[in-house]
Amino acid sequence: MIERSQLWLGELNAAAIGPAPDAPSRVGLYDTTLRDGEQTVGVVLDPAAKLEIARALDDLGVDRIEASFPRVSADDAEALRLIVSAGLRAEVWGFSRAVPADVEALLEAGVRQTVIESPVSDGKLAAYGLSREKVTARVVEAVSHAVGAGLRVCFFGVDGSRADLAFLERVFSAAVEAGASEIAVVDTIGVLAPESAALLVASTRSWLGGEVAIHWHGHNDFGLATAAAIAAVRAGAQWVQGTINGMGERAGNASLGEVALALDALYGIESGLRFERLRATSELVRERSGYTLEPWRPLTGETLFVRESGAVASQFHDPPAIEPYAAELVSAQRGIVLGKKSGLDSIRIKLEQLGLERPREDWPALLAAVKEIGGRERRLVSDEEFAALAGAGEDGR
Repeated sequence: MIERSQLWLGELNAAAIGPAPDAPSRVGLYDTTLRDGEQTVGVVLDPAAKLEIARALDDLGVDRIEASFPRVSADDAEALRLIVSAGLRAEVWGFSRAVPADVEALLEAGVRQTVIESPVSDGKLAAYGLSREKVTARVVEAVSHAVGAGLRVCFFGVDGSRADLAFLERVFSAAVEAGASEIAVVDTIGVLAPESAALLVASTRSWLGGEVAIHWHGHNDFGLATAAAIAAVRAGAQWVQGTINGMGERAGNASLGEVALALDALYGIESGLRFERLRATSELVRERSGYTLEPWRPLTGETLFVRESGAVASQFHDPPAIEPYAAELVSAQRGIVLGKKSGLDSIRIKLEQLGLERPREDWPALLAAVKEIGGRERRLVSDEEFAALAGAGEDGR
């Protein structure tokens, strides 16, 4: 659990957050960066990159790594074989459609546990030209085949959030009767409000009983992936599926780091994630995938602990006054940068940081010079530029 002295949250959460008797004390993290995350448009991860990321995920403390869908390509099959044989602490999971040939590909790679997916909403079934009966039969056949071959199976009902609930209960129950020991409640299109996510998880628990582990898998199309995942866990989901940086199709998946931090810091539900390694893992995944993130991104953003505002700089010496948790929690560096919004305290702090000395009466001129550059050129003033200004003369120019 996070060291509580690193959190500066106030008292209102404790007063406002009610009990959640079905919530686990610890939630498992199931990372699908290497499969669902790679579905981000334009991202292609070769086997070596997938193995490197898998090792980083293992060091990060995720419990399960969905390594690949081997029938996508020869590279995906090779990546799965490499990761299975890498000796990771985390469980290595595969991904399969409700198709026996997919299950065979997993067995050939040596995987011992897998998700088996099938569409379950009427809209998806119509798009594929499938009946409910046909889909149920396929699910039963594939799950039975996998379990009979010694695989542990989590059935993954695609678009379950838009399925007819009576049919969803039937197909979930059929999967469990065929041998699936876990069920993924899936918000494929990211349509559920947090309250609806909780209702769907609670309904699934009531259908299947407490012996079947429940996963939550949600997307971020309305910006609610983290909130929905938290609601699902509080309703009894024992596993959260997500990705590093929330990468994935459309608006992406739930970000495992964000979900884990919120659950631990705000709700007291542990995950075992090593938050101090998250930024390095985030950077590795970004580099191998070839995309950038917003600099203000929670936990991993470049400017999360960097301050430009002069009003904030005047409080910089007191982190709890301007931050909700310690930078050390996520191995980030705090810093002051100079620009249009700087103030006199910004000048003082930057002089100290750079080991420069200018009398206090010179600070206003230095600030004016910084503001002029920042406003005119619409950018920050670098430390080198500021050092030049500070050594240029009494007017700072």
